[in-house]
Amino acid sequence: MSVPFVPPEETPPVEGCTSSAHPERADGGVWEHPGVWVSLIVLGAVLGASFFLFRIFGF
Repeated sequence: MSVPFVPPEETPPVEGCTSSAHPERADGGVWEHPGVWVSLIVLGAVLGASFFLFRIFGF
């Protein structure tokens, strides 16, 4: 057997880490540019508010 027995209370020897030093950033998907979504929401709110303002003041 090439791997010696390790008692349960001891940590077994391990190989070196195979991961990269700097893991890649997760893909943000649709949330990559939240300013786009915020601007669409604000634009919709302004259009909705302007509809009611035009109704109130009779433009």
